[in-house]
Amino acid sequence: MQRCLAIARNGFGRVAPNPMVGAALVRNSRIISEGYHRGYGLAHAEVEAIGRVQSRDLLPCCTLYVSLEPCCHFGKTPPCTELILASNISRVVVAAADPFPKVSGAGIQRLREAGVEVIVGVLEQEARELNRRFFTFHEKKRPYIILKWAQSADRFIDICRTASEPPAKISGLQAHRLSHKWRTEEQAIMVGANTALMDNPRLTARLWSGNNPVRVVQDESNKLPRTLNVFTEEAPTVVLNGSDVSSWMGKLYGNGVQSVIVEGGAKLLQRFIEASLWDEARVFTSPCKLLRGVAAPRISGAVQRESNVGDDVLQVFLNSGW
Repeated sequence: MQRCLAIARNGFGRVAPNPMVGAALVRNSRIISEGYHRGYGLAHAEVEAIGRVQSRDLLPCCTLYVSLEPCCHFGKTPPCTELILASNISRVVVAAADPFPKVSGAGIQRLREAGVEVIVGVLEQEARELNRRFFTFHEKKRPYIILKWAQSADRFIDICRTASEPPAKISGLQAHRLSHKWRTEEQAIMVGANTALMDNPRLTARLWSGNNPVRVVQDESNKLPRTLNVFTEEAPTVVLNGSDVSSWMGKLYGNGVQSVIVEGGAKLLQRFIEASLWDEARVFTSPCKLLRGVAAPRISGAVQRESNVGDDVLQVFLNSGW
């Protein structure tokens, strides 16, 4: 199962809204074939693993390990449960049940009713953590929310300035590139109206190869001119009105958005923090000092990890207990 989880990660950033899944066929305590879900609309992990076995006669003697419950419905691809049954595989080990309503235990039930031995819960927590965006979306009915900002050593995120002045340079190039990589890994990126006006950001992944996220702008009074960079054709843009954080996330959920990075400004970030509506916060702290300016958001949560990114220190906070 550890191998299933490891190869499943190869689909990160390419399979959404599907989950990352890995599968392995084991015979006589040896992996004889494996596969993972490579991209949305492509073959599922079980199909890849079974398809790579050269001799079909080996399959009835194999145990199939899979990091998420096999699907039992027709979607972009046929149900994996039927392929498992047609292959005469008699034992399946599953890390976690699938929270997607069209599966949600039905795949496990289908296999068991057909006489397959099914074991569930091997490395379940690790499997849930791997697909925390997918589980959050289906269980909490909202996107997985990542807060992100860069702050100076004295905890400011910008100088006090007008729209004609450039923002303060806080984080370094390595942190900037990493931020663009993160954009390719999530489905949406969000900023407030003031950030859109003051910084005129493009919110695209220019420094990393991959897909641009959907751009989300919170604009309570519809004051943003459509000449801003967030309205170019580089990526889709969604404008959210109103002031309720939960309703914003409800609208993104309704549009199938599984994850969102909230990048600013300070007031927007603080609203998510005060509502306790966030799962992860990624904070770069630079060695530079601004002495005065726009105060960084105040956050409390468990520090999951800390690392150096060039001259900056990256701290990742967790709020949801994943």
